Amino acid sequence: MPDELSDPPAPSAPGEPRRHAGLSAAVAWGRDLVLSVIIAVVLIVFIYQPVKVEGTSMMPTLTNEERIFINKFTYRFGLGKIERSDLVVFWYPLDTSKSYIKRVIGLPGDTVEIDTGQVIVNGKRIEEDYVPDEFRDRQSMSPRTVPPDQYFVLGDHRSSSNDSRAWGCVLRQYIYGKAVFVYWPLKLMGRVR
Repeated sequence: MPDELSDPPAPSAPGEPRRHAGLSAAVAWGRDLVLSVIIAVVLIVFIYQPVKVEGTSMMPTLTNEERIFINKFTYRFGLGKIERSDLVVFWYPLDTSKSYIKRVIGLPGDTVEIDTGQVIVNGKRIEEDYVPDEFRDRQSMSPRTVPPDQYFVLGDHRSSSNDSRAWGCVLRQYIYGKAVFVYWPLKLMGRVR
């Protein structure tokens, strides 16, 4: 019994396979682009956000015009705890249309005071190797207790920082990110210290 043969495919018009391949490539490219945009949006909205530092209040840790990534995921969903020395990004309490970045010094319940520029938390002087002597001021502040669900924050450039010494503590609900990585300029690229 002879093997059965199928009919050969009908001849196609010239250029048709090429057009079909081009259409498939365009669809695949479009799909990949849409997927990339969705992933980028999820990363920016929920996890990492690029921001530009404006001003000198965090020098020398961060300088004017540096670009950094902040992690919004850790604080938004309560997976990370705000700790002393974290660099946090928050809505400025006196004008919530503005964002500030400062270093956490006092946690809820802490007593913070400043004696001629030396920060004292709960009766103990804290080591602040991130504040060079030329950026310290020699001001004092009487003891303040940080209210529940609030944080006392200071800039590293103490003599040019507008911070909790002037306008008080930051509500937890205003803190939306933690500075984690400098990406520009390239010579400063690396983890925020």
